[in-house]
Amino acid sequence: LRNISKIYRMSQTVSVEALKDVNVKIYPGEIVIIMGPSGSGKSTFLNIVGTLDRPTSGRVYLEGVDVTDLPERELYDIRLRKIGFVFQFFNLISTLTAIENVMLPMILLGELSEKEARERALELLKIVGLGDRINSRPIQLSGGQQQRVAIARALANNPSIVLMDEPTGNVDVVSEAIILKLVSILNKYFGVTFVIVTHNPEVSVIGHRIIYIRGGRLFETKEVPKISLDQPIDERRIIRSELKFLKLELVRL
Repeated sequence: LRNISKIYRMSQTVSVEALKDVNVKIYPGEIVIIMGPSGSGKSTFLNIVGTLDRPTSGRVYLEGVDVTDLPERELYDIRLRKIGFVFQFFNLISTLTAIENVMLPMILLGELSEKEARERALELLKIVGLGDRINSRPIQLSGGQQQRVAIARALANNPSIVLMDEPTGNVDVVSEAIILKLVSILNKYFGVTFVIVTHNPEVSVIGHRIIYIRGGRLFETKEVPKISLDQPIDERRIIRSELKFLKLELVRL
């Protein structure tokens, strides 16, 4: 983001400046934590990074390409290919099963057959520990399980960057630790870049960089609070899945 400002005009006389001359670079393979209280500009920041909203001024670059003024159809394609989203309230489609929710971005992209999409979705659900719940609908899953389905869905099209909005805001403490460790391992073995917006200081334990946002301005710090991430996750399972994905991609190519 280069010199980004965002002003919401509520009326002819009332306006709110959500972001003020924001400059930030997100590097490949980073986990960047954006922390701040409600109303500080976190969601606006994430929406602009994800091309869901346009800045009032300034430029947005994704992998060196200026995407600020691209038409919505091109932005739709960029979001589908390059950006994964994980929302606080999961945003799963209630009438679809877990595996169907994960398959959906792949079907929309149209580069995999339905069989290939299902196979990849199954592997992703196994990675997040839900290989036994693939046919469950969101109402049959806990908050933590729904969030893990959302993470699997965000990874469906192998995005360049995954944006997470309060990913632990609606889950219990055990689920929070599992989700944070999953993010850390996915970053370590898949090289996924994460930008996580939160007001929860415990989330910062997994961050490579912490940026505080106050009143629409960004401030960086190196202070990292610590929590336990002792919840076991089979890292070898994730490595095997990554190898399987590479083989599938090789066959597809």
